[in-house]
Amino acid sequence: MSQKIRHVVIAGGGTAGWMTAAWFARLLKDDVETITLVESEEISTIGVGEATTPYIRVFNQVLGIDEHAFLKATYGTYKLGIEFVDWGAINNRYVHPFGPFGREFGALPFHSVWLRHALSDHDASLDAYNLQALAARAGKFMPPAGANSPLAEISYAYHFDASHYAAFLRQMSEAEGVRRVEGRIEHVDLDERGFISGLRLNGERLIEGDLFIDCTGFRSLLLGEALGVGFEDWSHWLPCDRALAVPSRSTEPPVPYTRSTAHSAGWRWRIPLQHRVGNGSVFCSQFMDEETARQNLLANLDGEPLAEPRAIRFQTGRRQKFWEKNCVAIGLSSGFLEPLESTSIMLIQNGIARLQYLFPDRDFHQADIDTYNADLTREYEEVRDFLILHYYVGSRCDSDFWRYCRDMTVPDALTHRLNLFRSRGRIPQERGEQFRTGNWLAVMWGQGLRPAAPDPLVLSIPEERSETWLRQTREVIAACRDRMPPHEDYIRHFCAATVSA
Repeated sequence: MSQKIRHVVIAGGGTAGWMTAAWFARLLKDDVETITLVESEEISTIGVGEATTPYIRVFNQVLGIDEHAFLKATYGTYKLGIEFVDWGAINNRYVHPFGPFGREFGALPFHSVWLRHALSDHDASLDAYNLQALAARAGKFMPPAGANSPLAEISYAYHFDASHYAAFLRQMSEAEGVRRVEGRIEHVDLDERGFISGLRLNGERLIEGDLFIDCTGFRSLLLGEALGVGFEDWSHWLPCDRALAVPSRSTEPPVPYTRSTAHSAGWRWRIPLQHRVGNGSVFCSQFMDEETARQNLLANLDGEPLAEPRAIRFQTGRRQKFWEKNCVAIGLSSGFLEPLESTSIMLIQNGIARLQYLFPDRDFHQADIDTYNADLTREYEEVRDFLILHYYVGSRCDSDFWRYCRDMTVPDALTHRLNLFRSRGRIPQERGEQFRTGNWLAVMWGQGLRPAAPDPLVLSIPEERSETWLRQTREVIAACRDRMPPHEDYIRHFCAATVSA
């Protein structure tokens, strides 16, 4: 007879801990007796400004979160994509937008038809076929509206203050019955099977449970330290291992996109919030020292810094398992892939959703655990390969760092993707992938990768017909952009934060 999970214990707060608590409190409140979150105010969280992917909208909608209230509480803004500056080549700029490009031409994908013309027209614009890209460039935003129009399919995400998001979710979670325990974990108790039986806190307190969620950050106190699950190092592919983060005063209305600017040993981020701008520099310590990175970061701020830059050390990679015995790691405790494509919260969501789907009983069947580990491994590797693409493809060779990236050997799966695109512009699409055809197209083309020739199937289309179709597509998308209001106006009317931070 099945022995139901009665007590869930979440070790650690922050974004990962409170996202997990809020989700389980809402969806599993009739299935478990208690959900307890243990966190210590002595232990700081990363807590920088956060950029996200559109998947977060699904997460918030399932929790019943009002979008405008959430953005007010987190000083949030809207995000339509990422602008990449000096990636692929110095003085190169491109947008990786959300949403698909154009529309299918019969049985052919949009990009197959577009590439036929773009390969002979060096001024061909990919942005012109994506509403999010055009709106981002123009500083415009609106949510989906109408029907049978690109305006009905606007895809967007958010920028927000991560610490305020965690506080927002904490309030929700506690209202749903989650018990928060203040305390520092000093020891993890294991039973005779090697399963976690309880967490011993300072003050000789013991928190017992059936299922333990490790949200303890880079340390991975439960899965990594207590259960001995090793770490698979990916720094030979993603060599950046340091970051500096600093907020600055806003000097202009917030734009609806994140900016990533490459430098000689990594890149800088810029995340516009309502009350400030989040800035940071990601760099490889093998090629740049911290003081140089600090000076580089401060010299490139738009406005006055509001604090001293905060240093963050990390190692890219993942745990060899995400679920071992009765412990599941979610967030930084499960692995870390640098924030280049804003995938951190997306991977937290995926971990939570898959755990709900495979939610165990106290027998902890190995088939469920193996399935969870296989699915998360595939997702982490897919994101890893997409990030490597940014560093590997391009013509930058102006520093030792970029020469290292150009010459490194990349995973076979990525090599296969690149070779397919180099051949005839084909982009394979696997079921369930986080990054889809439009994502790969934007970054491969933006980084300077070009096919040797177009898809042979497009050559049978009369050129005048395809040119007319492309022109009409551009005109429709441009007209939709023109109908959208300025981003700052939309925020002011619907979700302006009323309390200064």
